[in-house]
Amino acid sequence: MTLIDKYFPDLAPWQRDAFARLPELYAEWNARINVVSRKDIDNIEEHHVLHSLGIAKFTRFVPQTRVIDIGTGGGFPGIPLAIMFPEADFTLVDSIGKKLKVVEAVAEAVGLKNVRTIHSRSEDLRGQYDFVVSRAVTAFPEFVGQTRHLVDTRRQINPIGNGTLYLKGGDFLAEVKPFGRRAMITDLSQYFDEEFFETKRVIYLMG
Repeated sequence: MTLIDKYFPDLAPWQRDAFARLPELYAEWNARINVVSRKDIDNIEEHHVLHSLGIAKFTRFVPQTRVIDIGTGGGFPGIPLAIMFPEADFTLVDSIGKKLKVVEAVAEAVGLKNVRTIHSRSEDLRGQYDFVVSRAVTAFPEFVGQTRHLVDTRRQINPIGNGTLYLKGGDFLAEVKPFGRRAMITDLSQYFDEEFFETKRVIYLMG
């Protein structure tokens, strides 16, 4: 049993196959374009794929949800979430074009039709999305300042209100304090047993 099967036992066969292919695909691409730490590539299922799916444990995206992944790097958390929610639409953004080449190749290899990429900085983006997602690309207040214009506060179709879902580790309570009750912090250790997740959290900021 893989870690993905352990925590998501009800996947469709194609989803299970897609997740199973990710470690090999990333190992091949990482040898050419470094999108994952070389010392961490052997832990990609736990440290990158499952970590990304912490958002899928926190909430589920309904069909036609518009999600934008800022600073996606090699496609995290966007690629695992796009596999998990094939009827949602994912836009993966990075300022480094060669990383998006990896994202596009991986998405094509596993048959994703719900992923597009944009080569840009977040401040230069336009458009409206239901959720902004990311994995700790910068301090949380700075990230919110750079991306809040992308959140559509009018259309609400999901179980939780539109906003930001930010995966982060370590001690960041001071970063979240200015947002008061608008910010919710959830420990990923309540979803996943592995030691890696003891210090990992998802921040949900409404609106």
